[in-house]
Amino acid sequence: MHITRPLLLLALLALLTALWAGWLRLGWVLPGTPALALAHGPLMIMGFLGALIPLERAVALRQRWMFIAPLLAGLGVPVLLIQPGAGRVLFVLSSLFTLGILGVMVKREPSLHTFTMALGALALVVGNGLWLAGQPLYRVVYAWIAFLVLTIGGERLELNRVRRPSPSQVRLFLAAVGLLLLGVGGVWVNPVLGARLLGLALVALGLWFLVADIARPNLRHPNPLTRYMAICLFGGFLWLVIGGGLFLSLGALYAGPYYDAALHAILVGFVLVMIFGHAPVILPALLGRPVGYHPGYYVPLGLLHFSLVLRLAGDLALDHVLRRWGGLVNGLAVLLFFVLILRSLRHK
Repeated sequence: MHITRPLLLLALLALLTALWAGWLRLGWVLPGTPALALAHGPLMIMGFLGALIPLERAVALRQRWMFIAPLLAGLGVPVLLIQPGAGRVLFVLSSLFTLGILGVMVKREPSLHTFTMALGALALVVGNGLWLAGQPLYRVVYAWIAFLVLTIGGERLELNRVRRPSPSQVRLFLAAVGLLLLGVGGVWVNPVLGARLLGLALVALGLWFLVADIARPNLRHPNPLTRYMAICLFGGFLWLVIGGGLFLSLGALYAGPYYDAALHAILVGFVLVMIFGHAPVILPALLGRPVGYHPGYYVPLGLLHFSLVLRLAGDLALDHVLRRWGGLVNGLAVLLFFVLILRSLRHK
């Protein structure tokens, strides 16, 4: 539909703004305000991912009302920076429409992958509602993590249906999802226990996908694009295990380097690496144009992994300089990746 490209542009502008805000938050001297730096997380999760994920589903289902979700998320970015309360309202409304999209998907195809993604959308609504009610981001972020992990997990289940997980694998997956939801809810009762339950669930899900996902057998696939995607996905699952392990060992985190390490192991190492891997599938669906494979895609992927290792090393060693440089290259790797993708589109 003709509205897809403007909405995708809004999501990418949110990504650019979020990256800039992240560099400010790390202490780089750049134009900006303290309010922009503090908005880094919401801009990335709600402004970028909160727009991109429902946009992908709206394009697939082709119902006009569904495009309201990414539109509200995209508009929420400038509004949040000008009037934070109104921006939160827009993000809440966007998440409600996202949940509505998943409701349609569950009704059309009630299956494990649609229910998983619907639970993720429900977590997003609850998290945004709590944020609107004035709850701190360091607690709301657990619901946002559940949204992203369950959404990506559901998409991987959908793309892996040819493998048909065994009944025991399904039971293990459901147990991990249940533990994840228990951890997210438990944070509000006992923060330390809830965070550790969440961490255990993330480790379990990461290990589950390392074993059950089609990425592992595709690591040596003869098709270079399929092999590249498998390498991305496998690396993302490893980072999910690492991020979960950090929450499991550290417990409830509120701010500071350890908080930065646990969050970004998941949000950069898992989520953004998954975007690197899925972009060759998502962008053709959104734009109606093929995305060609280029071996140069490994450059930003390698930079992202390397810089994240630097960032976490700086976090865990309390080395602020190393952490800042790792965070800077994190963002540059993302920018380089999208430059290469846009170049590939232009030459098609």
